[in-house]
Amino acid sequence: MNFKNFIFVGLTLALSGCLQYHSPTRNTWNQHLYGASFMDMTETAKTAKMPVYMGRGGKVITQTGELSEKMQYGDKNAIDNAVLVNYMANLEYALYDALRKPGISVQRAGTDVVIILVRDAIMENSIADISVDGADTLKTISKILNKYNATFMEIAGYTDSMSDQNAAHALSLDMAQRVGVYLSQHNVSTSRMFIVGRGSARPIAAQDDIGRLTNRRIEIRLSPAR
Repeated sequence: MNFKNFIFVGLTLALSGCLQYHSPTRNTWNQHLYGASFMDMTETAKTAKMPVYMGRGGKVITQTGELSEKMQYGDKNAIDNAVLVNYMANLEYALYDALRKPGISVQRAGTDVVIILVRDAIMENSIADISVDGADTLKTISKILNKYNATFMEIAGYTDSMSDQNAAHALSLDMAQRVGVYLSQHNVSTSRMFIVGRGSARPIAAQDDIGRLTNRRIEIRLSPAR
């Protein structure tokens, strides 16, 4: 390869990393999200979804090979719980280390792990689509979710306070679906997904100018498959 070709290839690779991601047309979303459930991720819903999840190659945490030789003997329930806690802790640490960006946080909620993505951190300001930085963040999340794949996930969209609750629900569901489509395009199994739009419910900040920006968010809640 001569010098000019080397420069051309280098520039092409550099530019390709900066290309704007665009969500596919809405009429294809059902195809991308085939297998996802559009409901809250309750324990009952996870149990009902388990046959579909397992049928599409899913596995429970005790099948992930994280059982050490020291844990081969003893009470099975205690061992399973220890494996689960360790698995989810490792998932939390992996996400925390990879997502040190403004507008993004990783939290524990019991045995679950929650990723909070403020809208402005992953989506364009002027249009309803994922931004360049957002695509980079979601790509990172996808890689971690594919590594720690013995989990269900609830992708929930939220808005700030709006007088029209129907519009708030539609906007929040749109955000959640866009994230779900992106993850699906990056090999995250839809059999793990629950997708919901909650409108202006469950605010996590005051409804002032700054708080509104925080309340516009997507939460990805990861729950162990067991």
